[in-house]
Amino acid sequence: MPRIFGEKIMLREYSDEDLMHMREWVNDPEIIDNLSDIFLPPQTWHDTERFLQLAIEGKLETKYHFVIANKDTQTYIGQIDLISVDWKNRSTEMGIVIGKKAFLGKGIGTEAIKLLQYFVFDRLNLNRLQLSLHEYNQRAYHCYLKCGFVEEGRFRQNFYINGQYTDHIYMAILRDEYYARTDNYTPKVTARHD
Repeated sequence: MPRIFGEKIMLREYSDEDLMHMREWVNDPEIIDNLSDIFLPPQTWHDTERFLQLAIEGKLETKYHFVIANKDTQTYIGQIDLISVDWKNRSTEMGIVIGKKAFLGKGIGTEAIKLLQYFVFDRLNLNRLQLSLHEYNQRAYHCYLKCGFVEEGRFRQNFYINGQYTDHIYMAILRDEYYARTDNYTPKVTARHD
């Protein structure tokens, strides 16, 4: 899988060194409350280690999993994944987590999404990139709008957390919408370095 370089970050393959960084956020309510319910039960060391090993070996259900890393040091900041790819209909769904709290609100998520959009539309030749989020995650919502995603619908009061129901929002960006944007850039792509 290629490494994709942006201005501040890179998208790279997983490595054994990422385990400690992943363990910092997998049980942190401030981070996981914005993610899906797969993180509802406590994540054991073994759970994280198993996911990482499968990602390194390319044995996860989908093959497109990237670490968001500092461009200069290659240090783990978070991860961005294509959760599923529908080759017939040329669509995919993404998930993202910035696991290092010091990097929240710094534009890292926006840059990672733009790099992933390049990969989805220019490398995989797909037509649609979609995602979902919880209504209360307004930081993510505004980031997605900034990246060209359009809200397509809501499942009202579909997610329960901290004693309240909240809407589940569905968003997507299409290939022609991506190419119509003027803030796209072609990142540097290199072969993996072992």
